[in-house]
Amino acid sequence: MLTILFDGIAYGMLLFILAVGLAVTMGLMNFINLAHGAFAMAGGYITVLLMQRFGVPFLLCLPLAFIGSALLGGVLERTLYRPLYHKPHLDQVLFSIGLVFMAVASVDYFVGSTQQIIQLPEWLKGRTELGSGDWMLGMGHYRLFIIAVCAALTVGLQYVLAYTRFGSRLRASVDDQRVAAGLGINVNMVFLTTFAVGSGLAGLGGALGAEVLGLDPSFPLKFMVYFLIVVAVGGTSSITGPLLAALLLGIADVAGKYYIPKLGAFIVYSLMIAILIWRPQGLFVRKGGK
Repeated sequence: MLTILFDGIAYGMLLFILAVGLAVTMGLMNFINLAHGAFAMAGGYITVLLMQRFGVPFLLCLPLAFIGSALLGGVLERTLYRPLYHKPHLDQVLFSIGLVFMAVASVDYFVGSTQQIIQLPEWLKGRTELGSGDWMLGMGHYRLFIIAVCAALTVGLQYVLAYTRFGSRLRASVDDQRVAAGLGINVNMVFLTTFAVGSGLAGLGGALGAEVLGLDPSFPLKFMVYFLIVVAVGGTSSITGPLLAALLLGIADVAGKYYIPKLGAFIVYSLMIAILIWRPQGLFVRKGGK
C-alpha cells in the first residue's frame, strides 16, 4: 500500500512538471496550447540523443533538455503563437493540434517510431525497502530522485510567482494588458519569458519521464488528455491547484491499475468528473482580474 502511494506521488509530481506550463499558458495567458506535449517530447528526445550519440551524462542532459525546449518554445512563441493570442479559442485549438501532428510525423521520420531507452546512472537504479508485510515501503531510487527534483521546482515556481518582481509583472499583465503596458511593463517580453519557461519545464519533465512513461513519437497524443485533466481539475489561476490535481491523478491512476487493472482509466475519469461537478472552475481559483 505504501509503495503504491509512493509511486503514485512520484507519478503525480512528474505529471505536474509536465503540465504546469500548460496551466500557465491557459490560465494566465488565456491561450489553449494543445501542442504542449510536443515540447515535453522534444526534451525527452534531446536527452536520449545526447546520451546515446554523444555520451553526455544523464544529469547534464536535464538542464540541456530544459534549455533546448525553452529556446524552441521562445522561437515558436515569437513567430507562430503570438499572432494567435487574440484569436478565438477554436483557432488556437486547431493550430496547436496541427503542430502536434507535425511534431509526431517529424520525429517519426527523422528518429524512428521505436520506443527509446535511457540508461540511468547506477546510483539511480535499484530500490530501498523499509518496513515489512503490507506496510512495507519500497522506494525506487529514480522515483525518489523525481520527487526531490519536482518538489524543488515547485517551491521555486511558487516563490517566483508570488514573491518576485517578475511574478507581479506577470499577474499585472494577465489582469489587464493595456494598463500594464501603460505602466511601462513589456507585456510581450513577459509572455515570451513565461511561455519559454513553461516549454522548458515540459522538456525537463519529458527528460525525467522518458524512463517512467516511455518515449516514442506518439508521446504528445498519448498524454495530452492527462495534461488537460491536471489543468481542468486543478484550475488555471495558480500552481497549487494543478499540483494537487496531479498528485490525485497520479495516486488514483497507479492504485487503479494495480488493484483494478481493467478499470484503471475509468477510475481516473470518474474522479475528474466528480471533482468538476463539485467545483466546475477547478480546485483553486484566483479572484480578481479580467
